[in-house]
Amino acid sequence: MPQTAHSLLRLVFPQWQGGYDESPFPGQIYPLGARLLAWLAPESTAPLVEIPVAPPQADSPAPRDGGVFYRQEILRQLRAAQEIIRQHAPRRIVTFGGDCLISQAPFSYLNELYAGDLAIIWIDAHPDITTPRDFDHAHAMVLGNLLGEGEALLAAEVARPVRPEQVALVGVDGVLPHEDATIRKWQLHVIPSRDIIRNSTPLLDWLRQSGFRHAAIHLDIDVLDPAHFTSLLFTNPDVETPIAAEHGKLRIGHLHRILEDIGAQTDVVGMSFTEYMPWDALALKKLLSCLNRMPQ
Repeated sequence: MPQTAHSLLRLVFPQWQGGYDESPFPGQIYPLGARLLAWLAPESTAPLVEIPVAPPQADSPAPRDGGVFYRQEILRQLRAAQEIIRQHAPRRIVTFGGDCLISQAPFSYLNELYAGDLAIIWIDAHPDITTPRDFDHAHAMVLGNLLGEGEALLAAEVARPVRPEQVALVGVDGVLPHEDATIRKWQLHVIPSRDIIRNSTPLLDWLRQSGFRHAAIHLDIDVLDPAHFTSLLFTNPDVETPIAAEHGKLRIGHLHRILEDIGAQTDVVGMSFTEYMPWDALALKKLLSCLNRMPQ
């Protein structure tokens, strides 16, 4: 991806309100993951801007509005991200998150900027096309929002909805019945893990046949196999029975090759990295808090 200070914007979007966090310290793992991703990324001359995100309130129950947790706060943060993007008017955006919903603002902007000439490559163990009828955490609705459905209030923020033919779901294997129905309704292109593990040909063929000149890549870290990468939602060491959900089957090497191959074939104008859950780093952060007791 070409990088100039004038065309590329980097965002840190530590949103946690749309995610699923069953840890004893809700609202901490997503922001830590977002900031660590930005720190781990290569240095760049591009501006790096953090989207303001409300911190968790101790002993405060999660508000539920319209069947969705934190809907009003998510909407406020989404609009803040949209305004920051408009102010910078970039040609390319890299976003470090945060829950999956952080892809909505940059992808919506890019789809409008490139007048729909944009392939949306959704690398994820889950299709993120659910609605409040079936789930109450908004991170599972983000692609549906971009397609003009999902959660109505959030979907209304998308100026130019993505067309189904723009989307390729990569690494999606098992889906829930309502997700399967939506995939069939929109006829979304699905490339399961088994078809992308050996080489990137199925995705590159789809890119070539689609004819789109630009691409935006959403990478949910949970597409990785938890047996080989443990900073995932499903590997929370403080939970005896982790959330029952489809697990990813790819490895870091597979993702590296896929991203390199996409970049060699098309103009990548957007990338989002989401749902990195660094449990060990969070535990160490809490351990280091003992330093606060030392005289300054």
